[in-house]
Amino acid sequence: MSVRNRIIAEALESIYRQYHSRAYVDPDPLLFLYDWEEIKEREIVGLVAACLAYGRVAQILKSVSTVLDAMGSSPYRFVRNTTLLSMRQTFSDFRHRFANGDQMATLLFGIGRVIRKYGSMENCIKAGLPADRKDLQPGLCHFFHKLTGGQGNPGHLMPDPNKSSACKRLHLYLRWMVRSDEVDPGGWTGLSTSSLIIPLDTHIHAIGRRLGFTRRNQADKRTALEITDGFRTYSPEDPVLFDFSLSRLGIRSELDIFILPEINRK
Repeated sequence: MSVRNRIIAEALESIYRQYHSRAYVDPDPLLFLYDWEEIKEREIVGLVAACLAYGRVAQILKSVSTVLDAMGSSPYRFVRNTTLLSMRQTFSDFRHRFANGDQMATLLFGIGRVIRKYGSMENCIKAGLPADRKDLQPGLCHFFHKLTGGQGNPGHLMPDPNKSSACKRLHLYLRWMVRSDEVDPGGWTGLSTSSLIIPLDTHIHAIGRRLGFTRRNQADKRTALEITDGFRTYSPEDPVLFDFSLSRLGIRSELDIFILPEINRK
């Protein structure tokens, strides 16, 4: 390993040890997943939380709480048994930035449709994967098609993996459900952490550029893959291992203190 790579590896490990803790989760919408032990409930709560994870944090938490409260004690039972018409009535007054109640109802009805057919959202993704299960893209495209096909459109609540978008919120959801440790509660066992893609936001994009993982200015799918490959150098079996801790670091604007001075001296 080169001197530069060794410095990066040591810095990443240091940041991970300092920030990869449940103490730093609040006020992340990931908090909502901790309340649900049953995987069939958690995967629904997780997707709702991830799809609404844009905008001001206070509004995100309020919107997620509103949706979960409306679904009652069992989101699983709600999405399986509630008609689209009833969902539209339930969420008629719902708003989250650009999303309206009809789009939320369509998303939840789509989740119910997927679960009724495949048993779980994880099973739906797996049904679209190639035999080696190394590339998540076909599975995500299959999931998107099955969830959004039919009645209505959930709008940008559900990003389209077929397009050039980095699909940050969808990959964030996968991180929550596939990884299992102090921070990510996991629950899915049929997908490998090695196939996960970095949830690309402004902070991770900036970090990826500064570490030389990408030169691209556009935060799209290609950039997400390049940055994921960069992190894979330091954590081959879990390339999103450092995502949570680096997001905390990015929020605190400490990247220059932790990494860049040593790298730039080499």
